[in-house]
This record gives sequence, structure tokens and C-alpha cells, in this order.
Amino acid sequence: MSAGPSSTPSTSAPGDRWSRLVPGPHNRVPLTPVGFLQRSAEIFADRVAVVHGEQRIRYAELHQRACRLASALQRQGVQAGDVVAVMLPNVPAMIDAHFGVPMAGAVLCTINTRLDPDTVAYILTHSQARVLVVDRQFAPVVATALQRTQHAVRVIDHDDVLYQGPGERIGQCLYEDFLAEGDPAFAWTPPADEYAPIALNYTSGTTGRPKGVVYHHRGTFLEAMGNISAWPLPLHPVYLWTLPLFHCNGWCFAWSTVAMGGTQVCLRAVDPELIFRLIGEHGVTHMCGAPTVLSMLTASPAAQSRTYRHTVHIQTGGSPPPAKVIKAMEEIGFQVLQIYGMTELQGPSTYAAVQAGWAGLPLEERANFMARQGVRYPVVEAQRVGHPDTCEAMPQDGQSVGEILIRSNTVMLGYLDDEAATTDAFQGGWMHTGDLAVWHADHYIEIKDRKKDIIISGGENISSVEVEIALYRHPATQLAAVVARPDEKWGETPCAFVQLKPDMQATEAEIIQWCREHLAHYKVPRKVVFGPLPTTATGKIQKFALRERARSA
Repeated sequence: MSAGPSSTPSTSAPGDRWSRLVPGPHNRVPLTPVGFLQRSAEIFADRVAVVHGEQRIRYAELHQRACRLASALQRQGVQAGDVVAVMLPNVPAMIDAHFGVPMAGAVLCTINTRLDPDTVAYILTHSQARVLVVDRQFAPVVATALQRTQHAVRVIDHDDVLYQGPGERIGQCLYEDFLAEGDPAFAWTPPADEYAPIALNYTSGTTGRPKGVVYHHRGTFLEAMGNISAWPLPLHPVYLWTLPLFHCNGWCFAWSTVAMGGTQVCLRAVDPELIFRLIGEHGVTHMCGAPTVLSMLTASPAAQSRTYRHTVHIQTGGSPPPAKVIKAMEEIGFQVLQIYGMTELQGPSTYAAVQAGWAGLPLEERANFMARQGVRYPVVEAQRVGHPDTCEAMPQDGQSVGEILIRSNTVMLGYLDDEAATTDAFQGGWMHTGDLAVWHADHYIEIKDRKKDIIISGGENISSVEVEIALYRHPATQLAAVVARPDEKWGETPCAFVQLKPDMQATEAEIIQWCREHLAHYKVPRKVVFGPLPTTATGKIQKFALRERARSA
């Protein structure tokens, strides 16, 4: 019996056999997280996708809202590659934007809601944003920012029924009215190039000016899938937004949760009592946040009366939580997972994967393992602690300090309009994180210091140089330096060391008030120490000595 011509072995050279099998539209579709919504709307149309107060948005409606947004943006002239900025808390409109903006072919820029007017003006100008959606709570900051930039942007007001505070409408129309102008049957297709930009996130650089970090469709798709596999995220999770969605696009969890047909519970601001109530009401299974959030939860009176039969999983990044916080979180039904990432890595890149043998260890010893930054995500190709200049791997002895280097599809495209910084970041074919760590024999990494003197306070990055620039503007300042000071609530806060000019006077309260007038409030030093600053023979301030002083200041 003949097998037929289709199974006849080829007599061609071995390489020719494979070269005839070429990818095409049948098996090569650009990767993008936007498609997750279309799939979940088809399969889970009636499931609740978003909860906000009394509002319930099901998947079919969420898909329509995203389509309307994309359609309305295009009708306003937004084209592929244009930037659409939003300055919003964790509200449904923010979730709309993560799908609707890229559906329109545009790039989503989520602006940190804690920034000052000057920085917001800089971001609007540098990004060349065509549209800005702003919540009424942040209207005063944005109104001032618009006065300080010559860049023209169409402003859309977002009015939330859950917000009753001050703030005027400053835009041309209301967000819900803008959505109504769009077509719910908008036909979306994936981008032709999966490396097309999808998001633009600004992060403080060492000069104090934010740098525009460009995310791509392929990277955010894989980061979203990495979240699902590393935690892991089950089918139909209930995710509570205790992490700001403006921060690394919520570590890509807006996309991850939708991929699994989950429910996203919105939260305008971190409020421990409300968090405990929402967990109970909605059966929250997953949430993320800075170590500050963990400390706030364990210190809340509500924690004493709230325990849950189900486990609530919480990811945290930044300063490792102390053993007492991990113990307190476990006692009220939370399971903590320490992660490490940065804006340039599109979210978490490394996590303290739990080993079976840790369960029987004493808490202090187990907490030491859990507090390490850990091993690479399943979607991260390579990670090492290497020499900052040569990129050669350091010994895995838990003692040799090197820089954390990453090579992955989840690394950013680069910094917008900053070729020099991009080249430096990718030197030697690796993403240079600027974080110094040791590498253990079990492949887990552990951060020891921050190369760029970035202060992480409550999960937010603060450039020490930016704060120093503000200090130098004070007429009484001769020398200034800012370092991280350990803080039980925030993990770290800025500590300023100021050397005054001869015959000039200033008080701590005066310096702090000066900083409040020139910086976002979360960047303001909590402590100011006066006196001569230690310097090297070349006049460079010895920050390592100041870090030691800050611990006891």
C-alpha cells in the first residue's frame, strides 16, 4: 500500500527540507496583549471584568468601551505612533486606556499622579502628547502644567462619582461623552510589527529629568504571560488595584488579569480599612504593592478583626519586608512574594520563587530567603550578576558584588529621544539595571546597593540628584547631598545633608518647606542634617559616609 507522494522522503540537501517551510499569516501573528480583551469578551462576555464602587462592567461592555475609545481617538485625528496621555487614579477609564489607546495604534503614556506641575509640563512636551485624559482631582496640577508648556494638547476631563473633592473641569469634554462618540464595533487588528511601541513610561534619571521608557507590544505580551506563570495567576482571579496603574502599566497586570478572564477591583487610593472590606466583599485573590502597603495593612486596626479563609496573594517590590511584617501578613491570610523589576524591564523580572524546603524553616530564616530578589521570570532569557564594564559573570558565592544584568524580550525598546542613555543602558549586549547585588549558588540574586543612588520610597523612585538641585536653589546652601534613610513605614525616605554658606542661617523646617515648594511632596526630605559634608581630595562628596550617618540621624 503506497503512502502517497506527501510522505515521500526528500532527496534534497538537509537544509532545503526546512527552508521550504516558511511562516505566514497562518502561523505568524504579532504578539500583543491587546488581543486578550477580545478573547475574554468572546468567552466570558457576562463575567464581571471591572468593579468600581457600585459600578459593574462585564467583559462584553469593557470590550465595547475600549473599541469606543479607539474609534473616538481616531476620529479626533490620533494616528499610529501618536501619544495619548492619562493622569488618572485606578479607575475603569485607566483600564479602558490600556486596551483602547493601543487599539487606535497610539502609545499610552500614564503620568504619575504625584508629580509636580513642572514635571508634568515636561512630560507633555517631551512626549508630544496629542490627547490628555485627566481626573478632576489632578486638574489643578495639570492646569498649571499647561500654562508652563507651549505644546498644545486636547484635554478630556474624567469625572468620577466616587470623588467628591476639589478640582475644576479644564478640558474640552467629559470622558464618558467622548466614549459615546466612538464606534462600539470598531474593527481592531494587531500591529504589523510586534515591536511597535505600546506604552511610554517616564522615570527619573540621574540628572533629575525624567526619561521616556518605551515599551513594545511583544514585550508587554510576554511580561503579562510571565506574571501569569510566575505567580501563578489562575483562571478568574480577583485582582485588587493597590498598585498604581501608572507605575509600569501596573506591572502589566491589567493585561494579565484580562487574559485569565479575571475581575479587576478599582481603588482610587490606598486605604487599609477599605482594602480589607473589598477583599471580603469581592473575594480578592491577588494584589500588588510596595512594602509600605504591607506595613499599612499590618498596622491597621482592621487587621486585628479581619482574617480570610482563602489565601490572598500579594506581590511586593522595593525594600524587602522585615520578618515581622511577613509573619503579620501570614497571620491575617496573606502570602507574600518578593519581586524585583524596574521601569525599563516593563515590570517584574525576578521573583523569590518559593522552594518546598522553606516551609519548615524558622520564620527569620525563611524570611531571609523570601526577601531575596530571587531568580528570573520564566519569560526572561538570561540574568546575571556581572561586572558593570565587561559584563562578565561574577562568582556565585553570595559575596562578590556586581551589577544585575538582564537579557530578555521584556526589556524596553530604549529611551525616547535619548540615544546616549539608550546606548549606555545596553552596553555589552545586556540591560544594565544600575543595581548592585550578589549571586548565590542557588541562582538567587540579592541586592546590596543602588548604583545610581535612587531612593525607593513607598515603591516610588526618587532621584537624589533632583532633590539636591532643589536644595542648591536655596540661597543659604553651599553644599548639599541626599541619601536614603531607612523608614519603617515607607522603606526609605530622602535624608538631606546641607552645608550652609558662611554667615547664612536656615532651619530644618525652612529647608523642608522650600523643597515642598519645588518638588512633588513624596520627594521632600523627611530629615535635614546641617554641617560640613565629607569630601574626597577632588571635592566629591562621600555619600557612603552620609548613608551611615543617615541611619542614626
